Amino acid sequence: MRKIVVFLFLVSSFVGFSQEDAWVYFKDKPDSATYLANPLTMLSQRALDRRTQQNIALDTKDVPIYQPYINQIATATGITIKAKSKWFNCVHVRGLQADIIALKLLSFVDKVDFANRSINANKTSSPKYKTKPINKEVKTTTTFSYGNSANQIQMLNGHLLHQSNYTGAGKIIAVMDGGFPGVNTAASFSRLRANNQILGGYDYVNRNTDFYTGIPHGTSVLSLMGGFVDNMLVGTAPDASYYLFITEDSTKEEPLEMSNWVEAAEEADRLGVDIITTSLGYTQFDNSNYDFTYNDMNGSTTFISKGLDIASSRGMVCVVSAGNEGNQPWYYISAPADAVNALTIGAVKSDESYASFSSVGPTFDGRIKPDVTAQGQTPFVSDANGNINDTGSGTSYSAPLIAGMVACLWQALPTKTNQQIKQLITQSADKFTAPTAQFGYGIPDFSLAVANGLAVTDFEKNEFLLYPNPTKDIVSIALANGFDKGTIAFYTVLGQKVLEQNITNSSSVVSLKTLNAGTYFYKIESNGISKSGKIVKQ
Repeated sequence: MRKIVVFLFLVSSFVGFSQEDAWVYFKDKPDSATYLANPLTMLSQRALDRRTQQNIALDTKDVPIYQPYINQIATATGITIKAKSKWFNCVHVRGLQADIIALKLLSFVDKVDFANRSINANKTSSPKYKTKPINKEVKTTTTFSYGNSANQIQMLNGHLLHQSNYTGAGKIIAVMDGGFPGVNTAASFSRLRANNQILGGYDYVNRNTDFYTGIPHGTSVLSLMGGFVDNMLVGTAPDASYYLFITEDSTKEEPLEMSNWVEAAEEADRLGVDIITTSLGYTQFDNSNYDFTYNDMNGSTTFISKGLDIASSRGMVCVVSAGNEGNQPWYYISAPADAVNALTIGAVKSDESYASFSSVGPTFDGRIKPDVTAQGQTPFVSDANGNINDTGSGTSYSAPLIAGMVACLWQALPTKTNQQIKQLITQSADKFTAPTAQFGYGIPDFSLAVANGLAVTDFEKNEFLLYPNPTKDIVSIALANGFDKGTIAFYTVLGQKVLEQNITNSSSVVSLKTLNAGTYFYKIESNGISKSGKIVKQ
């Protein structure tokens, strides 16, 4: 009996794999001119406003796929359309290899790329690194009472942004995940529901509008940004709004999930979303012919990583988990964490030390990944029943912590572009001058990111500028035109002078390395003018 069971399994596996997945790309979009002349037919006003703010022009990627092309593919023998992408001007199809190849004969088809790359002409396969599949799911002046969730926010100095009323209000985050059960019922999300901060969503796996279903992984992810239970759990962006998209099929691992993600990202763009957060990653599939290798982690090979870069080119910040395989044979980041424009997030413990499960960089082409890190080991989250616990770990958790803080930072600096926001975050991190494969640029300081982002604006309004503030060591002093030299002095809160330095050549740098952590007063004097203020040495 056992042999029969094994045989039946092998037969069913063979039958399942006889169907191939492929992307069919079209040559053009015949109605592009009409759409580009009427932008609101393809993008919402909020999306157009985001483009205008960042000086991003519309292009043919924004134009929907020409529907007659889709109709012809849909009627082709043995072909099923599983997903589509206007950015790539393609459809994801499934069918027999011969039937898919026959699509190349259609006059409007540009090319066909099989997920099984050994089928593609003029393609050579890279050596396989056989490992177990990626574990994508975690087993996982405003004053808030953070309770047990305080550490995961204070590590990022997120509480300082909250105290300045930067809580994500006015920003929209799209969450791509495997399900959101309980978000519509659990008490930990009642604040989101009461304030109508859940704007909608879609289940791309089952192709329906019931997104309060699936696995509870996305529920926990959302709780780290939007969850709220006084004195127990406060998310990093409690006042942001959210779209919830199910792109991950928890019952299988197949390339279609990447196409689902790209299609959801296109919808996020259309709706005017500011931030996409993704606690998913792909390296291996149920059909090993579709597997990636480390060589593919170069930002320009996988469909999902290329899609993420297009999403970034539309003006969104894309936050991605690095992966949970740091202590496995495959210990590198996964796709789309390798994307050039991804803000890739690794994990640390509550004491800011490296969490051994956190996937590491660099990318195959040598870029620093992860970009930054946050608490991913045992942070406090909500489950689908509203219970708050710290029993799970993963970069699936560190990514949304950062995504929520991105919303707060962007609220504080609304005129910045997505690239400027990303740069401010990495430059604020504690290992920015000495990044590592485990930490990337380190743990970001969002209070410092705000200070750095405001520096130029403040300088236009004042004769003198001291930045960053707070600082870990170095501060820069800039003098406006007409002020060529002066002095700066630092005092304790009791008025004791502890440091003084001359300022020359219109700017100067001062090291506060000799000072203990704490709050100090400073006084800048130049050309008979003085300016005083407070500075925090961390």
